[in-house]
Amino acid sequence: MVRKQEQPGDFAARLVERRIVGTGRHGKHLFIHIVGDVTWVIHLGMSGRVGVGRVGDVRPPHTHVVVVLDDGNEIRLTDPRTFGHTEALAPEEVATASFSAHGPDAYTDPPAPSALADRLGHRTAPIKALLLDQTLLAGIGNIYADESLHRARLAPHRPAGALTRGEIERLLEAVATTLEAGLRAGGTTLADMAYLLPDGRSGEFITELAVYGRDGEPCPRCGAPIRRDVIRQRSSFWCASCQH
Repeated sequence: MVRKQEQPGDFAARLVERRIVGTGRHGKHLFIHIVGDVTWVIHLGMSGRVGVGRVGDVRPPHTHVVVVLDDGNEIRLTDPRTFGHTEALAPEEVATASFSAHGPDAYTDPPAPSALADRLGHRTAPIKALLLDQTLLAGIGNIYADESLHRARLAPHRPAGALTRGEIERLLEAVATTLEAGLRAGGTTLADMAYLLPDGRSGEFITELAVYGRDGEPCPRCGAPIRRDVIRQRSSFWCASCQH
């Protein structure tokens, strides 16, 4: 999981015997701020999770990174698919990291409808694909893109530049509502149980999903069967009857 660290040995060297002074997040990246202007960056990928346990306790399978704290606890990064990654960055490395080019945070700092309309401009790409583009809005994944589009009554294949100002406003409201509901429920734990909360509990947003993973089932809004299409190599679940 430290494969993105330019010098792998820097990861441990920059953390050992240094104090944590703060935490943060932007989009899908977690930040732990360390004395000495070091930023410990964590990206969980599709199946990663952060766990906390006591030194000496049995660690979950696929635990790849362990950082021991001086109070007897340890932070564990577990990732069955190893799509996630972590690195300890100096300020100049943070400035040039890929996440520095990400757009505003979709949850804490959403753009005004007019600003998003300007960004979409005459883009012909499907709105679903652009919702997953972190340089437009940071923090939206596949599940939450599908659920937001359903709430907004927008078809995922619609050219982004063709959305009206009213539709963009509706979409931003739907994104905010969906992310708030997902966070309140602790996220979405699917059947593979890859994602769990730090204390080992499952995220319960799966019980609130309207379309994601429900192809062939009735739409909870209109009753029409939910479809599964592939848009830009990503599964997209939507209702052709009430999403236009």
